[in-house]
Amino acid sequence: MKSRLDAAGMPAAVVVGGQLGGLGLVRSLGNQGIPVVVAETKRAAAALWSRHARRHGIRSFVGRDFIDDMIALARQLGHRPVLYLTDEDAVHSVSEAREELSQWYRFRLPSAQGVRMLSSKAAFHRFAQDHDFPVPRTVILNDQFDVPQLSSLRFPCVIKPDDKRQALSGDKERAIRVESLAEGQEHARAMLRTPGGIVAQEWIDGPQSNIYFTLFYRGKNGKASAVFTGRKLACWPPEIGSTAVCVGAPEAHAELGRITLAFARRAGFDGMGSMEYKWDDKHRRFVMIEPTVGRIDWQEEIATLCGVNIPLAAYRHELELPDLPRGPARPGAVWRATYIRGAPAGLMPPGAQTFDGYLRWDDPLPAIHHYCLNPPLERVRQWWNGWFPSNRREQVQQEQQ
Repeated sequence: MKSRLDAAGMPAAVVVGGQLGGLGLVRSLGNQGIPVVVAETKRAAAALWSRHARRHGIRSFVGRDFIDDMIALARQLGHRPVLYLTDEDAVHSVSEAREELSQWYRFRLPSAQGVRMLSSKAAFHRFAQDHDFPVPRTVILNDQFDVPQLSSLRFPCVIKPDDKRQALSGDKERAIRVESLAEGQEHARAMLRTPGGIVAQEWIDGPQSNIYFTLFYRGKNGKASAVFTGRKLACWPPEIGSTAVCVGAPEAHAELGRITLAFARRAGFDGMGSMEYKWDDKHRRFVMIEPTVGRIDWQEEIATLCGVNIPLAAYRHELELPDLPRGPARPGAVWRATYIRGAPAGLMPPGAQTFDGYLRWDDPLPAIHHYCLNPPLERVRQWWNGWFPSNRREQVQQEQQ
């Protein structure tokens, strides 16, 4: 059987959101001959510059504008395309309009209730705890009256908004590590001044390279069409940020794949998803940190680079095509979000082959646009804000004056 699909007459893959994760998804599908359309609200998104994708502008990822634009796109394409989501808002929009959109697209999600539960850090924690899955000690704060609950935790802790969309919109900080009860109370009160709750988790001992993740696609009748486990070597900002560098982690796959799929079965976690873990040095066990539901992860492409093409497996499953054998693995493959950020040399696998998230020699335009045409000062600003917490920036600025 050919590992590459003939695009003639094949339904398109429609990717909603064209940032870095979407670019990796586009390459995972486009390199297999699948026609890909990227639906985006921004003209400068990285995936729109890939030779593998056709661009399509939409007005929003939320509301009636999103639904109408996606239906109009499906009318143009025909063949009932396979839908892939990379954006948190789009996941909720599709979930809420699933009955209408399912007439136009092939996609798979947990139930509407499941999407809400898995998207809420508080609801996820309660579910995991109720079903004996390993999670950090956590308190759930819905308003200012709940702040005293922080005293039941050991510090340091990490405080996050209950719903990630509150961070993406800028209403709350994405995640912040606090070293003491007093600091935690200060940040909790500040975050609770805007609508929506927060959660505070005890910090798990160990470096950021102790963070692992299991990516999967769970299809009809709970079939796990593809599962992959990886490990972060570096995050940005350090400790609490997004994946900066990652590799495959076959040494942890048996355990984390088993736990992840057991959780997925119990939660009715269908479609595209993942679970993040951290190895607890103190208690010598993996602890669940949080799931990603209904969409690909930022670092999804590392699975493809290691021979497990999850987007392709999802495409074939939804078209009821037979599974393909695992692709050729690249021993020592390393995915790096950008050349600006790296991992400690001692963590890199022997014979490491690093793949830049933006740059591929057979698909160079996303990198040319990102590295050469984007305003250089904006990249400097992002680096500065990511490296220095606000209080440290103020201290540095004062020292320089």
